[in-house]
Amino acid sequence: MNTVELLLDPKTERRVRHAWEHLAARGEPSQKHHGHPTNRPHLTLAAVGFLTAAAEEELRGRLSGLDCPAVLDGLVRFSGRTHVLAWRVRRVPELLAVHAAVHDVLLATGCEPDHPLLLPEAWQPHITLGRSRQPAWNVPDGRLLPPGLHDRPVRGRFVTARIYDSRTRTATSFPPE
Repeated sequence: MNTVELLLDPKTERRVRHAWEHLAARGEPSQKHHGHPTNRPHLTLAAVGFLTAAAEEELRGRLSGLDCPAVLDGLVRFSGRTHVLAWRVRRVPELLAVHAAVHDVLLATGCEPDHPLLLPEAWQPHITLGRSRQPAWNVPDGRLLPPGLHDRPVRGRFVTARIYDSRTRTATSFPPE
C-alpha cells in the first residue's frame, strides 16, 4: 500500500514530538516508541494499493511548494482493533482543497483510493500521538498534552508531502529533504 502524507514545518513537528515525549514520560502509549526511521509526525491524505508513475508525477507537481495551514486543535480518540490517540487537525479550506486535489489526481490516474475513512466525505484529519492494542489514555485531555500545548490550538504549516510505501517501508518526500 502507498499513502500520501503531509509533513509539518520544523517548529510544529518539534511540538508534536514534545507531545510524544510527554506521553512516553507518563507511561502512556506514544509514537515516540515507534523506532522505524520513517516515523515522524504526518497527516495522511490517501491510501492506495498501488501508486502509478503517472499519479506520483502528478502528485509531485501539485504538492511541491506546499504551504498549507496546520491547526492542531484538541485530542481525538479512535478505537477498534487498534486504539489511537491523535491531535485533531482543523478542516480549514486550504487543507480541504489539498485533500480533494490529491483524491482527484488519484482517480484521474487510475489509482482507486482504498481506505474509506480517508475519502473526502469521511476524512477526520489528525496526527497520531500514540497507538495501543489495549484501551489507553484514561485521563483528561489536559494531562495528555504538555503544559502550554493543551490550552489553545497549535498553529503551524504543512510544508512538505511524501509518499510512504508500506511494502518497502520507505518514504519519498517532495521536495526532497
